Amino acid sequence: MSSELYRDAHGIPHLRADGVRALAHAQGRATALDRAWQLEIERHRLEGTSAAFLGTPALPWDVLARRARLADTARRCFDQLAANDPETADFVRAYVDGVNASLTEGALRAPEFAAAGVTAGRWQPWTPLGVWLATHILFAGFPAKLWREEAIRHLGPESVGLFATDGPGTSGSNGWLVSGDRTATGHAVIAGDPHRFIEDPGVYQQIRLACPEFDVLGLAVPGIPGIAHFGHTGTVAWAITNAMADYQDLYRERLRRTGAGVEALGPDGTWRRARLHTEFIEVAGEERVPVEVIETERGPVIAGGPEGLEGGALPDGGEDAVPVALSLRHPPRVTSDLGFGALLPLLRARTVADVDRAFDRWVEPVNVVQAADTGGGTLHRVAGRVPVRAEANRLRLVPAWEPGHEWTGWHEMPRTPLVDGVAVMANQRGLATPFGVEFAPPHRADRIAALLAGKDHWSAADMPTVHMDTRLTSAGPLLDRLAALPAGALTPGAVALRERLLRWDRRMEAADRDAAAFAALRSLVVRRLAAHPAFAALTEPPAYPEALQPWLALVPRVGFALEHLLNAEELYGVDRDAIVRAALEEAAGLPDRTWGETHRLAPWRALPARGGSADEPGLSGDHDCVLCVSSVPGITDRAARGPAARYVWDLARREDSLWVVPLGASGVPGTPHHRDQLPLWLGGELAPVVTDWHKLTKETDV
Repeated sequence: MSSELYRDAHGIPHLRADGVRALAHAQGRATALDRAWQLEIERHRLEGTSAAFLGTPALPWDVLARRARLADTARRCFDQLAANDPETADFVRAYVDGVNASLTEGALRAPEFAAAGVTAGRWQPWTPLGVWLATHILFAGFPAKLWREEAIRHLGPESVGLFATDGPGTSGSNGWLVSGDRTATGHAVIAGDPHRFIEDPGVYQQIRLACPEFDVLGLAVPGIPGIAHFGHTGTVAWAITNAMADYQDLYRERLRRTGAGVEALGPDGTWRRARLHTEFIEVAGEERVPVEVIETERGPVIAGGPEGLEGGALPDGGEDAVPVALSLRHPPRVTSDLGFGALLPLLRARTVADVDRAFDRWVEPVNVVQAADTGGGTLHRVAGRVPVRAEANRLRLVPAWEPGHEWTGWHEMPRTPLVDGVAVMANQRGLATPFGVEFAPPHRADRIAALLAGKDHWSAADMPTVHMDTRLTSAGPLLDRLAALPAGALTPGAVALRERLLRWDRRMEAADRDAAAFAALRSLVVRRLAAHPAFAALTEPPAYPEALQPWLALVPRVGFALEHLLNAEELYGVDRDAIVRAALEEAAGLPDRTWGETHRLAPWRALPARGGSADEPGLSGDHDCVLCVSSVPGITDRAARGPAARYVWDLARREDSLWVVPLGASGVPGTPHHRDQLPLWLGGELAPVVTDWHKLTKETDV
């Protein structure tokens, strides 16, 4: 196999090979050299073995990974891929061979291996599928059904709408497509930014893959061959956002032990044998932990067992509480298909019709897709696999022993034309509305559409002004409540703060003191609302697995739903004006700071860095801004989520395209390209995409 590795000024790998298999091998090698520690972490996460060196903090995830059978599902999916699509399976094998060829060398470069006492392990052909599955298993937010179950039980069905919002457990994005009719060149531009947890190393890898069949650049997921989410082939480009669809179900299971193992009660009233075995998780410095792995006809049991949950029985909707376990049903486990059959067709795509056909093979996560080509074609569609089943399945836990909750087919994925030459996707209700329950508020989508409408013709160079917009439309309900407070009931300090906030331009700029004052007031309101007796029952959820507890935390739920809670005509007898007034008085006594002093970047690292996020920069933006850099109101101003990349794909001239990631192309701390893109990312700048091989530096033959 012949292949070459080039790099641009930011250390971004550009790979050129004499064939598709050689290119996949080179991609695996380059990724192992640049991101060996990240690949090691992802492999352990999918296998449920990270506690062996990360200790007890990693145990909850390992237990979930084992019980959900992530590794076994990945094996099944690869076996079916090999049977049905041998070319793609060989493409994946070549990538894995490349990873294994360079992982030991990459590990020598990465100081984390020595710090954790870890030796690089070997990847299997199915490992990339497991990495994809582990990365996206929580994207559809099935744990939110646990929250809705509790909210409905204690507050009633109307609580679903009150608390329905894009919260901390989901992943969103911005994306927009401007057709050639609305650009300076006459060719389309696609731009956006995926919002994920900001990790070090980053979750996206800027890369170029070239061989005689294709020459594609884009944002790859480390550990996955090809370029799945955001790519530009020269004649067609595409991008995605999370469609916020619900395609995973949680079943309440009645299980019983027998002399032969465990049985589960089915919808026909028959007890049937469940699969059962025990696995052991190694934990650094502790005794190994046994995990009972059970799988019913619905799917793997992820919580509880024949004896119920650890903390006691879960009410099953009847008069009595009976022991109930929870099983997870999701498309890859049912079909043994993860959608990897789309990878090569995307790389070979030349038109939007090619991209459209490729995404017909997509499985999960369910995404909204935008694409445009040099011939003027455009595409705006949903891609993925959403089961046809009862409405109750989407909303909450459903009883496995009752008929009517089976999957009966798959939904057709909708498409829609552009409106006035523009399409915007920002996790809002729209194309995917029939498939979801909780969507992002419309603020980001509406703001992007308004900004695009403000100019007749756009260029690729103009797009960062949209990326970096900081207007917080969702501040309105709290500011309206402030305005309605009678001045005579407030102290002079509170009056002064109120007047200051009512004059504020609603922009969440890092240097802005009014933005910080608003955020402080908001957090105080959130905490006071969450502490109200009306919500007391939600502060002690059932003993679900620890890995799922963040979805059940009341304060973040109130924080992200604050707009709905303040606007509701009635809120369970809560005196919201009194809460806002008390919070305002408290906020008036807080120190005067800028937003960036507390709203600081907090990237996730498997091994915490010295100094923590106190050494990280202050940030503009907020959860409902186009510049979606999210804190958790009521908990922390630290920003763990935000744009994991920004991109601008120009269909007129690919070399005028732009991209940036939060840190850098290298995952090795202390190297020149580990954090060299951070200043660009902070300032709203993007690096130019280099397409001329003569302007790149050849590093090695790989």
